[in-house]
Amino acid sequence: MASRVEQFPEWIQVDGKWKRKSDHFRRNISMENFSVDSVLDALHLNLDALRDIQGRMHSDMVKGLGVASNKAAVVKMFPTYVRSLPDGSENGDFFALDLGGSNFRVLLVKLRDGNVEMKSKVYKIATEIMTGTGENLFNYIADCLAEFKKEQGLEGKDLPLGFTFSFPCRQNGLNSASLVTWTKGFSATGVVDQDVAKLLSEACKRRNVNLDIIAVVNDTTGTLMSCAHADSNCYVGLIIGTGTNACYMEALDEVELWNGDKGEPKQTIINMEWGAFGDDGSIEDIRTDFDRELDKITLNQGKQLYEKMISGMYLGEISRQAILKLAKEKLLFNGVVSAELQKPWAFESKFLTDIEKDVSTDGLVCREILRQLNCRDTMEDVTVVRAICSAVSTRAAKLVTAGLAAVIKKMGRKTLTIGVDGSLYKYHPRFHPLMDTFTRELVPEARVKYMLSEDGSGKGAALIAAVAVRLTGK
Repeated sequence: MASRVEQFPEWIQVDGKWKRKSDHFRRNISMENFSVDSVLDALHLNLDALRDIQGRMHSDMVKGLGVASNKAAVVKMFPTYVRSLPDGSENGDFFALDLGGSNFRVLLVKLRDGNVEMKSKVYKIATEIMTGTGENLFNYIADCLAEFKKEQGLEGKDLPLGFTFSFPCRQNGLNSASLVTWTKGFSATGVVDQDVAKLLSEACKRRNVNLDIIAVVNDTTGTLMSCAHADSNCYVGLIIGTGTNACYMEALDEVELWNGDKGEPKQTIINMEWGAFGDDGSIEDIRTDFDRELDKITLNQGKQLYEKMISGMYLGEISRQAILKLAKEKLLFNGVVSAELQKPWAFESKFLTDIEKDVSTDGLVCREILRQLNCRDTMEDVTVVRAICSAVSTRAAKLVTAGLAAVIKKMGRKTLTIGVDGSLYKYHPRFHPLMDTFTRELVPEARVKYMLSEDGSGKGAALIAAVAVRLTGK
C-alpha cells in the first residue's frame, strides 16, 4: 500500500522550483511509519471526494438563493446590492470605515483616472467597547471619524462613505445591513438584528459628525471590487485568513431572494457566508476526530464547521489534535506530551506556516518550534510533525478549491479572475500553488487566475461607494 506521503499531491519550493513534497521527503519517512500514515489518512480527500463536496456546495448555494428554502439554508447567499464593477472612470474623494476586528480603520481614498491614493489611521478597540453596549461602540467609531476628518482638514466635508462591516449581515439595500450575529470576540448589546448603518448615522448625529453612507459591505465584497478595479475579469472574491468567506457576481434571474429593482445591470454580488457550510450535518462524513475535538473548545460549537476546517484561526489547533493522537499511540515523542503542548491553541497556525516554509532536509524551523514547546525533537519527530502540517494545510486548500469549483461551475464563465485576501493565503507558501493545481483538476474547462487583493476592506469599500456615485450621478 502506498504511504500517506505518496498519496498527497503536496508541493514545496526547492531551488526556485515547485516539487512534490512526497518526492523531496520520501527518504526521510521510514517504512515503519505506515501507522502514522494511517492516522493522517483521515485528512486525505481524493478527487472524487472533492467533486462530491463541490456538488454539495452547489446544492446549498441554490438552496440559499431560493425564497422558500433560504430560511433552512446554512449557506445564506445574501444579496449585497452591489450590481456593477469599477470601470476605471470613477473619480473623487471618499471616506472608508473598516470594522472587522479589534483594530478599526478610517481611510481617505482619492480616485483619479484609475489611480488610487489612500491615507488611513488605525484605532484600537478596547475589549470593554467590543463587549459593552452598541451605543458606546458606535459612539467610539463616530469619535474616530471626527478625529480623522479634523486631521485631514475635512471637518466640514460630507464625502461619500463606504462602510466595511465584516460580520455576518443581511443586506436590506446597498446602504443598509442588519447584523445577523457577532463574531471575532464582539458582543456589543443592542446591535444584532439592527441596521448598522442607521446605528452609525445616529452616533454621528450625537457627535455632530457629517456623514453620507453610500454603502455597507463586508471585506469579501471589498476584495472582489478592489481586484476588479485592476482586472475587469474579476467576478469572485475570497477571504482565507483568520476566517473564510466568498462572494461572486450572480445573474438576478438566479436570485429568488432579490427584492430590488430589476433593471440593468441584471446582476448582483452575492455574499455567500460559506463558513457555515456543513452546519446542517452535510459534511459530517469528512470531518475527523481532530475537527470534533477542536469544535469542543470553540465559543461557537457546531457552527462555522467548514470555516473551522480551512481558516487560519483553526489550522494550528487541528494540527495539535493530530499531534496528540499520534503521541497517545506512541508514534510521536515516544508517547510523552509536554505540559505546554497539552494546552489548547498552544500550536499556533503561524507555526504551521513557518514549518511549511522550511524546505531544508533537517527541519530546523520545526525543531526550534518543538523545543519552544518543550517537546522531543528527534529527526523522526520532526518528520512526522512536518507531515501533519502538510496534511492539514493540503486538506484546507482542497476544501477551499472544492467550494470555489462550485462557484465557478454555477457562474459558467470560461475565463475568470478570483480576488483573494487573507493572511493564510498571503503567507502560507503552498496555498496558492495547491489551489492552482486542484482548480485545474476540478474545473479543467475554465481558465482561472488567482489575484492577491490590495486592501479590499479599505480601497474596496471606497470603490463600491464610487461606483454607486457614478451610477446614480450623485
